[in-house]
Amino acid sequence: MKAVNVKNLIFGKGMPKICIPIVEKEQTEIERMARYILSEPADLVEWRVDCFQDAENPEKVQNVLKSLREILGPMPILFTFRTKKEGGSCEITREEYRRLLLLAASTKYADLLDVELSAGEVLREIVEKVHRYGGKVILSHHDFEKTPSVSEMKSYLGRMEVLGGDLVKLAVMPDTEEDVFKLLEVSYEWKRSGKQPAVTMAMGRMGAISRMAGEFFGSAITFGTAGRASAPGQIPCRNLKEILNGYHEFSAGKENLYLIGFMGAGKTTVAGRLKERRKIGMVEMDQEIQK
Repeated sequence: MKAVNVKNLIFGKGMPKICIPIVEKEQTEIERMARYILSEPADLVEWRVDCFQDAENPEKVQNVLKSLREILGPMPILFTFRTKKEGGSCEITREEYRRLLLLAASTKYADLLDVELSAGEVLREIVEKVHRYGGKVILSHHDFEKTPSVSEMKSYLGRMEVLGGDLVKLAVMPDTEEDVFKLLEVSYEWKRSGKQPAVTMAMGRMGAISRMAGEFFGSAITFGTAGRASAPGQIPCRNLKEILNGYHEFSAGKENLYLIGFMGAGKTTVAGRLKERRKIGMVEMDQEIQK
């Protein structure tokens, strides 16, 4: 997986970066939440502009962005207007969507802009101009009704790559545990492809593992809460950080893994694969006992 640098925050390397969404309606509450986030173990902040009561007022949107930049300092800001079709709070026309995102890009207060794959004919222009202004683009697709097939999910990621996303995002709703496994399979294969960093998640309680195991399966960002959640299944930021640290320490080889089971269960085979993949040592207890 390629790495993307945003204000010295590297996406696609190491632990998934924790992003806390701000979903408050009023500017004073948005600013209060931004200050509170500074005390949380977050790496970046997402401003969900569709939740802002004055989202259709360009001057007020620009004022909030400027204020967030002043409060958050070097912490990266992700600017997101989520349309109702993809789980957002309100709906606007494609032209209004275009103007809003280009306004945010032109201010240079936002470091990352979320652009929905469903934006249609305005998508290419938005991506091109965001890049021209020096910003990065997360191209995204959300399905709050189902988990598409593996081939469909791969197709979405491929299209977002071709359209110029610096990061590509896929969020789906699982009905079964198998749906979660499908999402993780797609994420892992994308990670091994060496392409742009992906942000993937299975929403809801069933998909919680996808928000925690990104270092193994390839999701570069995970969304945690420090207040209201912006999507189903988000985990409190502090809990999420503790879990991610645990995964990271294990993957770095700071803990041993013990495989136990009946004869012929495949312990040696699995251990060999882990040794190769993780570049770690392996002890075969049968051999040690014989010695």
